[in-house]
Amino acid sequence: MLCLGFSGGLNLVHENPYEIPKVFTHDGAAVLVENGEVVAGIEEERLNRIKHSNKFPTQSMRFCLESRGARIQDVDCMAFYATEEYCNALLNRLYLTRPEMKKLLDTKSLMIELLGREFQCDIDPAKVTFVRHHMAHAVSAFALSGFDKSLVLAIDGYGDFLSGLAARGDGSSLTEIETYPQRKSLGVFYLEVIQFIGYGSFDEYKVMGLAPYGDPASYREVMRGFYELLPDGGYDLHLERVVPALLGRVEVRKKGQPFTQQHKDLAASLQEALEEIVLHVLRHHRESTGLDNLCLAGGVAHNCTMNGKVMYSGMFDQVFVQPAAHDAGCALGAALLASHAGGRPTPRKRIEHVYWGTDIGEESEVLAELERWSGFLAFERSPNVARETAQLMSEGAVVGWVQGRSEFGPRALGNRSIVADPRPAENKARINQMVKKREGYRPFAPSVLEEDVREFFELPDGMDSLPFMIFVVNVREEKRGLLGAITHVDGTARVQTVSRETNPRYWDLIKAFKDITGVPVLLNTSFNNNVEPIVDSVEDSIVSFLTTGLDYLVVGDFVAKKRTPAWEERLSLTVSLPPYVKLHRTRSFISQSGMAACSEVGTSFDSQLRFPISNELCDLLMKLDGERSLRELLADGGVKGDFEQRLVKEVEDLWVERLVRLRPAAPSQAADPGGRRSRKEKSTSH
Repeated sequence: MLCLGFSGGLNLVHENPYEIPKVFTHDGAAVLVENGEVVAGIEEERLNRIKHSNKFPTQSMRFCLESRGARIQDVDCMAFYATEEYCNALLNRLYLTRPEMKKLLDTKSLMIELLGREFQCDIDPAKVTFVRHHMAHAVSAFALSGFDKSLVLAIDGYGDFLSGLAARGDGSSLTEIETYPQRKSLGVFYLEVIQFIGYGSFDEYKVMGLAPYGDPASYREVMRGFYELLPDGGYDLHLERVVPALLGRVEVRKKGQPFTQQHKDLAASLQEALEEIVLHVLRHHRESTGLDNLCLAGGVAHNCTMNGKVMYSGMFDQVFVQPAAHDAGCALGAALLASHAGGRPTPRKRIEHVYWGTDIGEESEVLAELERWSGFLAFERSPNVARETAQLMSEGAVVGWVQGRSEFGPRALGNRSIVADPRPAENKARINQMVKKREGYRPFAPSVLEEDVREFFELPDGMDSLPFMIFVVNVREEKRGLLGAITHVDGTARVQTVSRETNPRYWDLIKAFKDITGVPVLLNTSFNNNVEPIVDSVEDSIVSFLTTGLDYLVVGDFVAKKRTPAWEERLSLTVSLPPYVKLHRTRSFISQSGMAACSEVGTSFDSQLRFPISNELCDLLMKLDGERSLRELLADGGVKGDFEQRLVKEVEDLWVERLVRLRPAAPSQAADPGGRRSRKEKSTSH
């Protein structure tokens, strides 16, 4: 039995007719479950390259089917991650507010139409089902926890007019204990406060990282005016008080402005408040149910600091947090719910990994892609890639590491990672600035050999394996000075334990680093920059490598470094527009007395994103229909000399922002000998 769960929005990648706010439809994904077992799963953002994709998850659904060799007609059930009533309410609101919508739509008909159009076949309406949002969250955690019995708490922003659910898991059943209305949304509470720190949706984790720099006492009393703890694990929120209480008391930080101590203290107070409320809820349910295991899911469960506090509280013997706890994980829960309804319960065992995504392919495929970029890369196959990469890191290199199948969820867990030496504190600043292009305070996570974790980190008894980088734990005090790049200001780290059985390639890399340095730990962060999702394909990794400050790229057994491309190599790249890009040409007043033409690049997923470009480049891009080489495009526009160089640079700047695509025209017929590093060159380059 094949069940396909999916989450996301109702617009295709190139369009936005149903402009539902992104907070309602985000983190699209698809997961395929066969007879209760997950066989494939991927987030739509990895494929369509839109962060937190709010598009209909066509590409992820297609990937799941192709990975199994199945057609959409072979699927027994397709389950969406929200109730039909909730989706219809969103469409009704659109109909009332959008005069261009001439017809009131219902979600199921729209879903069937979209699926039929994308997969070019008739869709059986009986196969399309809808599931409760928070039950999908809850099932995604309990079904994969390995627990026979457990308390389950799913908490997020909102969905299905609710913001959370508590349940009792027992065997293959999940029984609801309590639901939390939207007015009690801890996700919304967090968002209401962080706007004063200059952050919004999808920035919550940044505030979690800022909190240790602040003093929670500074705003503790103010914060406690925003919530009340009630008997029996209850609580009330007073979100209407947030803005009046903080406006004038806290200076609102605007984008690009520095963080003041006020902002750090506010972040600390907010984090403390969230933890106090969640622990209050859990304490009651622990006592009332007698359950000694806990499962967490929902977007709030990505607050790794909170998860660590729950784990250290001793309230539960075991704590399991679903590694894709956000809405992408609802695709997993929806598929499992559908499978269970079809008589295929999930096997009762703990999930060991989430390497369910795209594979880098055979060695010949990796080599072919690298050879396409031989004008930009020097590379060779390493006889011992783990040892060579470990040596590079021990000498200061920051490396993009791409292996096997990509991870499902928001964490790079050793297959699509940037890795570096965890010891020098300056590595944190360097990677934040040159590679990730993000705020300098942001911490990085450590990956540690599972058998060595307790030597460096303090874990509660019974919690020896933390493979999903979703708990913040204490770094042992005597190791904090040694692990300067991954130890946060409060002496903690968001740890990932690595098992030889689960990921032998990544284990070998860390073991090789241990053999060289004596330290069985690596700095691990997601392989991307600030404008793109985590890389998925080999091509994605090459593009990210070429447009960031990484020193080396390791894909499979190949080690690559950058070459300075010749002018002809740059001109030979083909340029195309991603399907989500839109070009805008307007005439606007540039002064009270005059108007001028203005050109911008926009997208179908963010109406606020407008990137200014020259009118000359806009004219050239308007002529694109598919792919053309830069040389051909410039020649057609009659562009020559210095102006040619300026336009090429402008195109390359758009490439860095992922607003155009650049790639070699076609695979080369034979490897360019100059594209490989000789042993001599390799040894001197170290």
